[in-house]
Amino acid sequence: MKLLVLNGPNINMIGIREKGIYGTMTYESIVQMIHDEAQQRNIEVEVRQSNHEGVLVDWIQEAYFTHVDGIVINPGAYTHTSIAILDALKSIAPIPAVEIHLSDILQRELFRHISYPAMACIGQVKGKGAQGYIEAMDLLIEYIHSNRSE
Repeated sequence: MKLLVLNGPNINMIGIREKGIYGTMTYESIVQMIHDEAQQRNIEVEVRQSNHEGVLVDWIQEAYFTHVDGIVINPGAYTHTSIAILDALKSIAPIPAVEIHLSDILQRELFRHISYPAMACIGQVKGKGAQGYIEAMDLLIEYIHSNRSE
């Protein structure tokens, strides 16, 4: 099984920015945790980050052609603005995606309550910090396994 973990703008600054919201764990530590957990689950994972919307769209489309089994996506601020990311996720169906947010977007400013990419995802994990990535991976693994056995 091959999963792609995509991170949007400013996620690379986790551990530096707004520690009261996002915590002190660095982005590099989160990436290492994801790799460690993937290895324990015997799955392949690639983690990428970009501050550019078009790059994220390109990576989502690439996932279709490279036969990725599922995507974990933290769109960052593009969560609330990017119909392009929503459309990219819709275009690669049936590859499932789970959206993840370190903070609980529903407990923050009103403009953060809307998520466009979530409209094309099988689930959303929010407010669980870095551990949310692992929960999102597990949701994807369970979903993929249950749909393969049908």
